[in-house]
Amino acid sequence: MRKLSMDELGRKSIEEFKEAEKNTVIAVLDNIRSMHNVGSVFRTSDAFLIEAIFLCGYTPQPPHRDINKTALGATETVDWIFFPTAAEAVYELKRKGYRVYAIEQTEGSISLEKFVWNKKEKIAVVFGNEVDGVSDEVLKLVDGSIEIPQSGMKHSLNISVAAGIVLWDIVRTTISTDL
Repeated sequence: MRKLSMDELGRKSIEEFKEAEKNTVIAVLDNIRSMHNVGSVFRTSDAFLIEAIFLCGYTPQPPHRDINKTALGATETVDWIFFPTAAEAVYELKRKGYRVYAIEQTEGSISLEKFVWNKKEKIAVVFGNEVDGVSDEVLKLVDGSIEIPQSGMKHSLNISVAAGIVLWDIVRTTISTDL
């Protein structure tokens, strides 16, 4: 067994990424504190051809050295928009026909393994603050909540880990088997 070289990986250029068909999924970051978490979500969004990231509230915005440290260039490929509040982002998404889901443990939440995404549907997923989760204001506006099943003591994941799990699970059925 050997590692594949960079040439063998078939990496897209920035121009090829911009022109590629995206998954109609938007990641909404609701008052994320850590620049490393923000950079990680950019990198994950690039990996899975996510349409865009909405940065809300006091979530840090590119360009910044600490975001770039984990994004590894993904701030140049993934589109992003700033909103003063996540509620404003949700209103805009709904106006544009997106179904919006909080990634949160709530009454009536859908367990991630039971969530089915039709690629023809435009969706957005809201990831909350590292301590407080998705704000109560936003929970009142979303179409539902998706919960990552967990069996341990903590029942809590870092936002960058949660984003990786959720975004992968949502788009995995769209990945070509020709890789």
